[in-house]
Amino acid sequence: MIEKVPMTPAGAEKLREELSRLKEERPKISREIGVAREHGDLSENAEYHAAKERQGMVEARIKDIEDKLSRAEVIDPSKLTGTRVRFGAVVTLTNLDTEEEVTYQIVGADEANLDEGTISVSAPLARALIGREPGDEVTIKLPAGTRKYEVVSVEFR
Repeated sequence: MIEKVPMTPAGAEKLREELSRLKEERPKISREIGVAREHGDLSENAEYHAAKERQGMVEARIKDIEDKLSRAEVIDPSKLTGTRVRFGAVVTLTNLDTEEEVTYQIVGADEANLDEGTISVSAPLARALIGREPGDEVTIKLPAGTRKYEVVSVEFR
């Protein structure tokens, strides 16, 4: 069975744009390899080896993106409702030890960016929050230690 890759419409679009950009790089890399090849002995040609390595990395990333997009399950959070935490939810939490309030949106792994307030659906905190409702308390073991949170609100935007 093929495992679906959940992502938001914005995340899917970002991957499509990256894929397009990488595919546009292919001819440039091929030209760089051709020019480097003309310099002679390939065994000691740093330009050639650098271009081949870059080509390999670009091709691997293209395959990775194409695979993810082929298995993508695009979920639009703005069309979801409810009070339980699930993919796409914007969750506001209160740290019960520090009283600090934080807000995260649960998104796909490729979209997660803590600086932007998004966390991967596969992150330990997100996994602990799935299925919770406002008022629920969650204790989670994180690399930085054990944290206790209370779910303040769950929104879908």
